[in-house]
Amino acid sequence: MLMVVQNDELVFLATPLYRRTVLTPLLAGLGLGFSLIVAIGAQNLFVLRQGIRREHLVVVVAVCAISDAVLILLGVSGIGLVLQAVPWLIVVVRWAGAAFLVGYGLLAARRALRPSGETLNVHSSAPPVPDAGGTVMRTRTTLTATVLTCLALTWLNPHVYLDTVFLLGSIASTHGEGRWAFAIGACVASLVWFSALGFGARFLGRWLDTPRAWRILDAVIAVVMFAIALSLVLPH
Repeated sequence: MLMVVQNDELVFLATPLYRRTVLTPLLAGLGLGFSLIVAIGAQNLFVLRQGIRREHLVVVVAVCAISDAVLILLGVSGIGLVLQAVPWLIVVVRWAGAAFLVGYGLLAARRALRPSGETLNVHSSAPPVPDAGGTVMRTRTTLTATVLTCLALTWLNPHVYLDTVFLLGSIASTHGEGRWAFAIGACVASLVWFSALGFGARFLGRWLDTPRAWRILDAVIAVVMFAIALSLVLPH
């Protein structure tokens, strides 16, 4: 009996239905999630700095990943319900999403071709503070202040709502029954990125501190954006 169940599961994993409703949207969400989140921004700078300083890192990564997951799931559930009531909006959303992705890709390509010289300067500008005996000590930020700063950088950024609630939610709806797999892929991308950025900060800092590194990242982002935009407008 166990062998029969295992064989049935293997057969399902190899079916076109599984690829269409699970695997394809999952990978699409993973790719788009990485493309949107891997960019120079206040939130990423904050996570990287906390990783280098090793201050409240687990909490910071958790706050960022959970916030992204909440916004992504809200976008998928809300936009999905609207599109179910008005089916023709799916076509409009598909082309609008493709146009946005092309524009986003063009901006990334422009940054890759004409870099501004921006880098991840993660070292704090605040000078060390000596104690009463004259020993230089580094000041630590309290957990409350760190969490509030992280929440502000996440929830007070208007681009977060555009990228997660509207864009990811809208594109997820084009995958039909696979939209929740798409959402899971995007959530996984967020968790993996923030974890790698924070816990690998001591190793990533020296590599991400050059304009060339971000030119390469921007080039990859541009390619992924163009590829996803093309997949949206091609016949399904």
